[in-house]
Amino acid sequence: MCCALAALLGALVHVSVANQTVGQARDRALGRLDEATEAYEAGARLGPLAGVDPPDLPDSLRRLAAGGERGTMVSSRAKAPTMWAAGPVDGNRVLAVEIDYSQGARTIAGLDQAIVGSSVLAIGATLLVGAFAVTRVTRRLHATARVARRISGGDLDARVGDPRTGNPARHQDEVAAVAGALDSMATSLQRKLLSEQRFTADVAHELRTPLTGLHAAAELLPPGRPTELVRDRVAALRTLTEDLLEISRLDARSERVDLDDNWLGPLTERVVRGSGTETEVVVVRDVCVLTDRRRLERVLGNLVANAHRHGSPPVVLTVDGPVITVRDHGEGYPDYLVEGGPQRFRTEGGAKGHGLGLTIALGQAKVLGASLRFTNAEDGGALAALTLPYDDHQP
Repeated sequence: MCCALAALLGALVHVSVANQTVGQARDRALGRLDEATEAYEAGARLGPLAGVDPPDLPDSLRRLAAGGERGTMVSSRAKAPTMWAAGPVDGNRVLAVEIDYSQGARTIAGLDQAIVGSSVLAIGATLLVGAFAVTRVTRRLHATARVARRISGGDLDARVGDPRTGNPARHQDEVAAVAGALDSMATSLQRKLLSEQRFTADVAHELRTPLTGLHAAAELLPPGRPTELVRDRVAALRTLTEDLLEISRLDARSERVDLDDNWLGPLTERVVRGSGTETEVVVVRDVCVLTDRRRLERVLGNLVANAHRHGSPPVVLTVDGPVITVRDHGEGYPDYLVEGGPQRFRTEGGAKGHGLGLTIALGQAKVLGASLRFTNAEDGGALAALTLPYDDHQP
């Protein structure tokens, strides 16, 4: 827009000054032509810059004058700008006069240079100011976008902290409004999540005491089928309560790892034996990794239990270096789980949900610094792949 405006203004000034300069030269030339015509008709001697049928007269102007019209024209004579004026005289002859147009040409040329120079300076200054202003705005927008990505990644403590939002006396532009809205949203979201986490932790903690007493009471019941059912349900409630407590600790990010060297082959075999399930263990390449054994066993135990509970046999646990996969041959994970990860207690189409097992496995994997990915095998079945941090120089 700046370039277009400068070009438009420059063209208007050039046309206006050029018309004025040419008009003044034309009036002078026509005045001298009138004087030369009077002298010619009176038989007086013509001036040095007037003549009849001069050889240097431009052909287009000569034809115009020979046809009975008067006219003017700017041309170059001996490399000097010249203004010609010509008109008809007796015998189809042409009387013409010329005046020096060098001063007018220099005026227009100087004006054009001034227009170009001032336009370049104006455009350069505008571009510098615009680049500075736009850079400041885009830098703040990029900072706001980075904070938004951190919040979406789970960092609820991230804030833009735009200084304009904290000082109402300063001008509140659109970027400051967006940054303030994002900070307010993050604060509100953090408060709600913390409230939910505290509620979950408080409920789970309060349930532990009555469940402990209920478990002790169930152990005193006489043997029989009803007693087995009661003990089974009490055990399920205790497991759910412990899972809720573990979820609350993971959400609060209060877990700390206890690192030690562990060979994955023996560790996975121990997990399968402890699960009491018929799970095949395949060790392609055994490695020793620095990890928290208890948390890793928790992750693998949940994956194996989920494969048997929701999939179909055979269930295969494979160790290939730092990558451990657990695969079943059932219908596979639902689409929502593959795309967005496990969700607590979610069910699809009335089917039995995945509970908290996969959610805990994913949370514990993050504590270990590992990645846990849920996919479906091409030939059918759910496939969970756990990739542990591993240094090739480890034993």
